[in-house]
This record gives sequence, structure tokens and C-alpha cells, in this order.
Amino acid sequence: MNYNETLSYIHSLNKFGSVLGLERITKLLDKLGNPEKELKFIHVAGTNGKGSTCTMLSSVYIDAGLKTGLYTSPYVIDFRERIQVNGKFIEKECLTVLSDKIKETGVVVTEFEFITALAFLYFKEQKCDIVILEVGMGGRFDATNAIENPLCSVITRIDLDHTDYLGDTIEKIAFEKCGIIKKGSPTISYPIQEYGSLTTIQNRSEKLIVPDINSLRILSSDINGNRFIYKDTEYYTRLVGKHQIYNALTVIETVREVGLADSQNIKLGIANAVLPARIELISSSPDVVLDGSHNPDGAHALSEFMKNYNNDIVIIVGMMKDKDCEMFLKRILPYCSSAVTVEVKENIRSISAQELKSLALKYCSDVISANSYEEAIEFAKSKSEEKKPIFVCGSLYLASAIREKLIYNFK
Repeated sequence: MNYNETLSYIHSLNKFGSVLGLERITKLLDKLGNPEKELKFIHVAGTNGKGSTCTMLSSVYIDAGLKTGLYTSPYVIDFRERIQVNGKFIEKECLTVLSDKIKETGVVVTEFEFITALAFLYFKEQKCDIVILEVGMGGRFDATNAIENPLCSVITRIDLDHTDYLGDTIEKIAFEKCGIIKKGSPTISYPIQEYGSLTTIQNRSEKLIVPDINSLRILSSDINGNRFIYKDTEYYTRLVGKHQIYNALTVIETVREVGLADSQNIKLGIANAVLPARIELISSSPDVVLDGSHNPDGAHALSEFMKNYNNDIVIIVGMMKDKDCEMFLKRILPYCSSAVTVEVKENIRSISAQELKSLALKYCSDVISANSYEEAIEFAKSKSEEKKPIFVCGSLYLASAIREKLIYNFK
């Protein structure tokens, strides 16, 4: 197969298996010689902040001179960004060759299981010193949980999401996320968790480290990033939003526990980390901001940042129908003067633009639905002549589909 044929094959695989569990991925990895057993992992689960936390951790260890693998999902710019070594995407030819090797095993797996096995093979082939491994969904039955004892387990902020699969309470979701915690490995938690989440994490962990927010002093937080002092050391992250400070604290404590990097590596790694579609400034004058948040906690983090714009934001929003769309809109639309809804046609789970408009009208009086991203952008541009900021949000799938169009139209 060539590269495009390989991608088509991967995307043709089932999204979910008929039976929950690690049996399929374990069988596949065994057929492949268990590449994961030759690697060292930092395993990261949670609802929000996984991508940011993993990206900062990868950046720290790259700065420390380690050959660093990074496995994340979903992607925004290019499918290959899900599998990186030292910040570089897996090569197309390598992805194709390794995919053929997996197909030859004859083991029937899901799409995520296939990609996870592919990543393990690649990281082994590249002789990675350390791998930052992001959970896809949940944790307990996630394909990434086929690994044995990691260097540590990291639990980012836990919130209600994927409730059809993970449970309808914080405690149930936390139980699934904490399934990655292994005996003999330390656990680092995001510093601000709901009581039910924190109790679950505490009960599962042999050694739990939680950043001390009493040792935090925020110096500045704006569109240019965050400056803060933690335990008498000053840090900067260009990742926007105060929640990124707490992600950074999680990274700091993780690296201090794992080792393999010094305090200067931590400072530079956090400062150098970049990630698309996380309150990403696409353009200025007016500000055009792209964000992939899609659940209540993500909406809260985004709305906290929106407060800087005097309730005069023009928003383009598209969402998946299995998300709590009304709660998301209720949290962000009070900061918007007008909105345009779109359907994310790249994903069959998308809510229609018209349905989303009906929900949005409860919280904003000026809402239209658009038939295309181009039409939505044109509406936003007409409003931007008044120098109103433009935010695009609601889904990482929307962010992936619209990002290049935003860059073309506003840069």
C-alpha cells in the first residue's frame, strides 16, 4: 500500500471493539514481539489537558537530550502528528511499512489499537529513551494500557465526557481514568480536581503527588501566554489560559519525580512547547482564536479567557451531537455578541448547524447557521471590520477542518 491507501485502511477499521478489554491489543503486540516491553513510558490519562501536558513533557525531555517519543490523539494538522519522535512526525514511508507489518499478523483490531501498535513499533525502531503516552479514551480498557509498569502515571483534569462509554458521574469516569495506575509506579495528579475524582485517585495510588498551589504565584496570563512563580522558580508557557499553568505544574512535578531532566530543562521545555487549537492565536487585529474544547470543563477554561474581550466576541461553533452542547453554549455565549453555527461534515457525529443554532439562540440573540466553513468565515470577517475578536471552537474535529482556512483568510 502507498501512504494514502494506508490511511484509508486504518480509517476503515472499527472505532470500537464489540467487547471491551485489552485482549485484542495484547494478542497483536505479542505477535509483533512486544515492542512496548523495550520502552519506558510516562502514561497520561484524564479528560482535559492531556495533549498540553504530553506536549510539555515531550518538550522537556527533548531539551534534556533524550530521544523522546510522543503519542497523542486526535490530530489537528496531519494524521502523522499523533506519532512523533523529538518533535518530528513519523515519515510516511515508515508509517506504511509498519502498517503492512501489522496487517500481516492477521489480528483483527480497532482503529485505535492498530495505531497504538504502530506507535510502539516505531518508537522501538527509533530506539526512544522515553515515550510520553496519551490515553485515547478512558484508561482501564484503553489500548495504551497494554503497557506494563510506567515510570509514572499522570492524571490530568477529570470532567464529564464520553459518558456513554465511561459512566455518568465524576466518580465513575475517574475510576476508568485511574485504570492506568500501576502497582509500584508513582502517580501525579492535576492540582485542582473534583472531590470525587481526587478521592478515587487517592484510593488507587500507592504514591500520589499533587502540585502545591499554595506555592504558586501568577505574574501574568493573557493572549501571549502565562508567567508564574512556582516554589521560588519563575516559569513561562506560551500556551494560553490559566488552566495551562496548572498543566505546567503537573509537568514540573512529574519530571521532578521521574528525573532524567534538570530544572533548566523543565523551564525551557515548558517555554518552548506549542500546540495547535488550544486557545491558539491565529491572527491579530482582530484577534482570531482557535480552540478545540468541547466539554463543560473545557468550556469553563475557554470562557475564563473570553472574559478579557468585553462580551463582544464573534464566534464560529461546531460540535459533536454526543457532547453536552447546551452546557457548552451556556458557558461561552454570554461573552459573545453574535454567533454562527456550522456542521462538522468530516464527522458523522456532528450536530447539524440548524440544531446547534436553535440551542444557541437561548443564550445569544444574534445567531445564524452557515452551510460551509467559508460562509461562516465570511460572516465573521464582516463583523471583524468592527475589530471584534473572532473565536472558533466546539470540537477538535472542527479545529482540524477549519484551521488552514482561517490562516488563509486572516494572515
